[in-house]
Amino acid sequence: MKNTQLLLINDMCGYGKVALSAMLPVLSHMGYRIHNLPTALVSDTLNYPKFYIHDTTEYVRRSLAIWEELGFEFDAISTGFIASEEETCIISDFCRCRAERGTRVFVDPIMADNGKLYAGVPDSTVGLMRDLVACADYTVPNYTEACLLTDTPMKGGLTAPEARELVDGVRALGAKSVVVTSAKVDGADAIIGFDHVAGEHFSVLIDMIPTYFPGTGDTFSSVLLGRVMRGWALERATADAARVVRELIARNVDQEDKSAGLPIEACLDVIDGE
Repeated sequence: MKNTQLLLINDMCGYGKVALSAMLPVLSHMGYRIHNLPTALVSDTLNYPKFYIHDTTEYVRRSLAIWEELGFEFDAISTGFIASEEETCIISDFCRCRAERGTRVFVDPIMADNGKLYAGVPDSTVGLMRDLVACADYTVPNYTEACLLTDTPMKGGLTAPEARELVDGVRALGAKSVVVTSAKVDGADAIIGFDHVAGEHFSVLIDMIPTYFPGTGDTFSSVLLGRVMRGWALERATADAARVVRELIARNVDQEDKSAGLPIEACLDVIDGE
């Protein structure tokens, strides 16, 4: 595993533990060789009333071109927040090309939560994320993002058949495996999905802690990626990623400034619990 090369394509936040600043310590702790490509430089998490997003599209374009010339290879690519239409097209083309060469592609279509797009994210992002999801081996939208991707009306809860239909709607976009977080199925909080390796739908019930930290989705995706790359079945990896996030929240539920995200580095031992 020490020689497993992972490329994380996501934004880098200067103040707060979200995106790359949350993912890098998690996957490094899990023993992977991590490389990163910042899609934007963000002053602070978008939960604060003011922030600045610096688009790095030209940096992304030039970096990928140089990496191709140098022959850099990756065992898996994980994508998250992408700042512009042009950048999305560049990254989608890169992911498709690498997927054809056997690289596994994980897509977290970061754009929305709690029924609406994140601050600063335009409506056009939905269509762009559909294109990226189309080349994914694994995609991890939350419930809001899954509804936006599939043009499904959002509501307070789903029946089991509706949950399966939503997952299959994301699969219809081209993704092989799907994990939808933050769902409510038959009145219970759940993560729903489909594992293309096992050929099975699954549902994982979760015990929610009623508080909010930004970046928990990035942490969840990181643990999921790490477990899958280690050979875990997707349902087991999903359950363990949910366990890690819950334990992190439980340890820090009294943190005063939750907009800063979770103090990942101080709590990395929770990943070892399995």
